[in-house]
Amino acid sequence: MKITVLGLTVTSSWGNGHATTFRSLFRALHARGHEVVFLEKDVEWYRNNRDLPGPPYCRVLYYEDWKRQGRSLALRHGRESDVIVIGSYFPDAVPAAYALLNHTDVPLVFYDIDTPVTIAQLRAAGRTDYLIAGLVPHYAAYLSFTSGPVLKELEQRFGSPYAVPFYCSVDPLQHSRATARDEFKCELSYLGTYAADRQSKLQELLMKPAAHLPDKKFLVAGPMYPPEIAWEKNIKRIIHVPPRDHAALYSSSRFTLNLTRADMVEAGYSPSVRLFEAAACGSTIISDYWEGIEMFLHPGKEVLIAHSAEEVLAILSAMPDGAIQRIGEQARERILSVHTSEHRAEEFEAVVERIYSRKGRTIAQHADRAALALS
Repeated sequence: MKITVLGLTVTSSWGNGHATTFRSLFRALHARGHEVVFLEKDVEWYRNNRDLPGPPYCRVLYYEDWKRQGRSLALRHGRESDVIVIGSYFPDAVPAAYALLNHTDVPLVFYDIDTPVTIAQLRAAGRTDYLIAGLVPHYAAYLSFTSGPVLKELEQRFGSPYAVPFYCSVDPLQHSRATARDEFKCELSYLGTYAADRQSKLQELLMKPAAHLPDKKFLVAGPMYPPEIAWEKNIKRIIHVPPRDHAALYSSSRFTLNLTRADMVEAGYSPSVRLFEAAACGSTIISDYWEGIEMFLHPGKEVLIAHSAEEVLAILSAMPDGAIQRIGEQARERILSVHTSEHRAEEFEAVVERIYSRKGRTIAQHADRAALALS
């Protein structure tokens, strides 16, 4: 298959979870023989912070202006494709959807890596910057970062013909137990971009424990934290950890912390890519609670749930090393059994096959028609 994807970014992992999610999926699709073309708007923030400007498993096409360059690129490659994917937060998603629906006969799929945010805004205003409610029925499938009740709402309230859970994934070659490194060694680490609705949890579940354990090292990695935040002296700050070093960070932490944004907690059933990455590395995770977490990691057996600083302190001080290691190993086994990039690539193929079967066609028949039209 040729797959054209219009997404936020695949070249820069700074301040977003989209890049690593796309990279994992594209690497597996490429290994299975598929061609992936990715359209990325060339914006200053990502241009200045590209940690993978030339992915070997997909072709990246940059454009600066949708009307002058982006539209023609999308139509040219879209018409040659078997399926077109538009991702959440793609800057020109709405005009792109209209152009591709009106000027190609290729199935259009929406990939929502931000479903809790999207659904909240669709309920409140009927639109987001990247999706209008009236467009939902025209997407042949809605790949949702979130499962649970939201899928039924997307179909019954917003008219999606096919809403399916499509979580992030991990590449076992990149996410596995690594050699511990001195710069990452700590009692508890947290990897995540600053978000105002997560900060109170970071304060409660990491900063307060750090204040109570001044002889222990803690680590917070991620950009955009306001300069006025008063960090304890035993909390090490790292502005950015590139994806190639994530495994080393998780493997160097006695525990790692997973925190969930407010919209994701409200929606439930929304695992983050960091949760999967840390688990795949065998890291023992302390997480806040959200409905549906047991679908991904079993509390007490594969992940530890904490609601307060006191609960975190109890875990840090009382849990034997053997139990810590066992929880990490069980989390790794669980995630690698169902949430690798290979699993997700197979699921993507199944979605496309279903789209074509509903049309009474096969992908091969579409390819033959496309070749004839281009000859």
